[in-house]
Amino acid sequence: MNVGSFIFESYAYAPEKGVLTLAYTYENGLSFEEKIAFPLPVFPPDEQTSAALDTCFRLLFLLAGVSYYKAYAPERLICRAFPLDPVTASFVEKVYRNGLGEFAYRNNLDLSDRLKFSVNNIAPPVARPVKLSPRPLVPVGGGKDSIVTIEALKKQGMQPILFALGPKAPLPAPIAGTIGVSGLPFLKVERTLSPTILEANKSGALNGHVPITAILSVIAIATALLHGMDSVVLSNEHSASAPNLVKDGQEINHQYSKSFAFEKDLAAYVRGHITPDLHYFSLLRPLTEAAIAQRFAQDDAYDTVFRSCNTAFRQDAATRGAHWCGACPKCRFIFLALANFMDKERLLRIFGANLLDDAAQTDAFAALCGIDAHKPFECVGTTQESTLLMEHLTHLDAWKNDAVVRELSSRFVATPEDFSAAYQALFTLQDEHSIPPTYLEALL
Repeated sequence: MNVGSFIFESYAYAPEKGVLTLAYTYENGLSFEEKIAFPLPVFPPDEQTSAALDTCFRLLFLLAGVSYYKAYAPERLICRAFPLDPVTASFVEKVYRNGLGEFAYRNNLDLSDRLKFSVNNIAPPVARPVKLSPRPLVPVGGGKDSIVTIEALKKQGMQPILFALGPKAPLPAPIAGTIGVSGLPFLKVERTLSPTILEANKSGALNGHVPITAILSVIAIATALLHGMDSVVLSNEHSASAPNLVKDGQEINHQYSKSFAFEKDLAAYVRGHITPDLHYFSLLRPLTEAAIAQRFAQDDAYDTVFRSCNTAFRQDAATRGAHWCGACPKCRFIFLALANFMDKERLLRIFGANLLDDAAQTDAFAALCGIDAHKPFECVGTTQESTLLMEHLTHLDAWKNDAVVRELSSRFVATPEDFSAAYQALFTLQDEHSIPPTYLEALL
């Protein structure tokens, strides 16, 4: 289908309603309109904050367009809403190209010859000083990671406000449950995708994974500006930076928009072109998945509400899963990680089944460990982490005779000394992070 260029048509924010409207078109006339509804602040933003917000909304407008660009992925992108400077265009192109890496791989596309913005020879936006309070906004995903962040900040005496992004439907149960158990206030932003994209998908448009965390991050940054908070604190861990595979010299990472590379790029753009007074970082960046699982297992308060299984987060609330499905990479990895640190009976109560004693899942667990397969395109730990976690179970009486552990135990070749050193290294804080010192204390 020849659709021509993808056009960023217009954006408009209605402050009295808190609604941001984003409009996109293709040259052939196909159009999309998305709405993002923000909770209204107690006091309207002042002039400086409004200017910073407008720059933030422009960036959000450009990044959210990836949901519609991917339908046909043409070569040329045009911004009609405002003159586009080369710095902003380069940043957005990088997010699209890397964030659509899995999408391109699955659809056999070469994005290196595409994704070319038409730009104007103008300076990028100038960052504005903004008066913000020292209080963190913490996005909640409903899984163990954001829970570890929430509890770490609470124990440090901070007062986080939680953030949830979703459609107009009720929040997914894991997110709502996590917020309820935390006892903390929260802000919900409603994102309504254009129904035209669903129709296009049914008609054979290209489909696949987009860098959703990039979009969520900028929505959270806009929310923090609106409500006067000086930090957006994510819960992306060290292993999110690891690619799933490398093809033709190009790293393909399902979690690119959770990676440290993206975090640094977005934080630099915020400081340089939106406001120097807002911090954007991940509190869990120095931690491996194993270290996070170990910390999560120390408190059972969230056992009945947390869930990482994708079935719980479907757009259509009526089709959302009510339990761990037990048959996806995320279920398997969370089960594997927590088995190393939880009492077996407790973990079986959470999942309702012993995934490691199901021989039919052996190959799928082997894939998590990188045995005869690349790391699944999901938010799971590195193959090295999975291998070390699985090998550790071979030394635990509670798990070593379960079908999957027993079958895979023969495939591990590390000497006891090498294994012990590598396993212990999983619990060392990694140096790669950008956490402000006052927040870093929450991990120590």
